[in-house]
Amino acid sequence: MRETVHRHLGKVLTGAALAAAGTAAMVAVTLPGTAGADDSGGAGGGTRAGRQAGQGTDAAPPGVVERAPAEERQGTGRDPLTGDETRRVEKIAAAGGLSATGRDVDGGRGAQRLSVDLAEPEAGEVDDPDAPRRADVTFYDYKNDTLVTKTVNLRTGKVEHTGTRRGVQPPPSRAENAEAARILIADPLGAGLKADYKDATGKELASPDQLDLSGGIYAASPGAQPAVLDACGTHRCVRLFSKVLNGPWIDTRDLVIDLSTRKAAALDRG
Repeated sequence: MRETVHRHLGKVLTGAALAAAGTAAMVAVTLPGTAGADDSGGAGGGTRAGRQAGQGTDAAPPGVVERAPAEERQGTGRDPLTGDETRRVEKIAAAGGLSATGRDVDGGRGAQRLSVDLAEPEAGEVDDPDAPRRADVTFYDYKNDTLVTKTVNLRTGKVEHTGTRRGVQPPPSRAENAEAARILIADPLGAGLKADYKDATGKELASPDQLDLSGGIYAASPGAQPAVLDACGTHRCVRLFSKVLNGPWIDTRDLVIDLSTRKAAALDRG
């Protein structure tokens, strides 16, 4: 198995060599804004999906209200969200049905949080200095492969808008990259990764914590991948870039992990 997988992995790469090897199948749907949540970061950090054409307009359930923090803990105008604001809107957005029925990347209760961003002002509020600040909180619900964006009014503490979309895949969060690596390490296809890690460090690879990980979304193209990956794009599929902590890169670009089904498959380099 090591010889088979090693022909596909098998190489400890320099950073320059890995960066030069691009692929048309790797797509990252870059949505406006940057993540403010602590589990989204690095090259694989999540971005938000703001309120866009085609989103659902389901009204948020009533009663999701929390007292605003002290004035000094709030930003003003278009200032970036403060830490207190970020924590508050995360809690508000995660409440209700999403918390009860959603599922995160490892199957736990509650949808997977991807990002928290300052929302754009409403059309009639652009020039209003007293316009309320709002935040877009983006989740991925693995129960039904749905991207959910909740817009929270920081002044009232209420969810004003909930948008849902399918087939839209923002870049993976740090937690999702780690879970993809965990699945790969446990899979027979991870034999080459583990062998290369041992060659580089002299130690066994047993946890994603031993790697510096980033990742991109893989979207299926007709006939371009094993059938097990044909749903990628509707499913949330990740292609990892793996690096030994404080060490060299290990080539895992030929491996794709479907986080929705928790299965890994190897691509044919052709």
